[in-house]
Amino acid sequence: MARDVLSIGQVRIHSGSATREEAMKEAADILESAGAVTSAYFDAMQQREQTVSTYMGNELAIPHGTNETKHTILDSALSVVRYDGGVDWDGEPVTFVVGIAGKGDEHLEILSQIAILFSDEDEVQKLKEAETPEELFALVSAAGV
Repeated sequence: MARDVLSIGQVRIHSGSATREEAMKEAADILESAGAVTSAYFDAMQQREQTVSTYMGNELAIPHGTNETKHTILDSALSVVRYDGGVDWDGEPVTFVVGIAGKGDEHLEILSQIAILFSDEDEVQKLKEAETPEELFALVSAAGV
């Protein structure tokens, strides 16, 4: 699936930290640059976050829009950003922010693959040890995401 929804340009590593809003904005901007969403998608992500946290555990947050904002999604895509300094996600420590845009019901399959990858602590450790975006991309892609 990685060839379809994730390209190397949608993977980033930052040595520092970010606020939850900064991390969500970067995720939305990457998806917009990939042609997957409109500029309104960041607002859609914020709406989702106001109703339910997208923190998933194991240092992972998956910001995405609401069902009511599906019209802001043009195509399915992912963004993967690692913040080595961490992100405070409503009191939860996050290292990985994976932005998701899913056309139709495709987001369910994408979410499932991400959840499987991040449920394995050894895999998460490998993702944390990746030294370049290319290496991180290869690990995520190898997991079938």
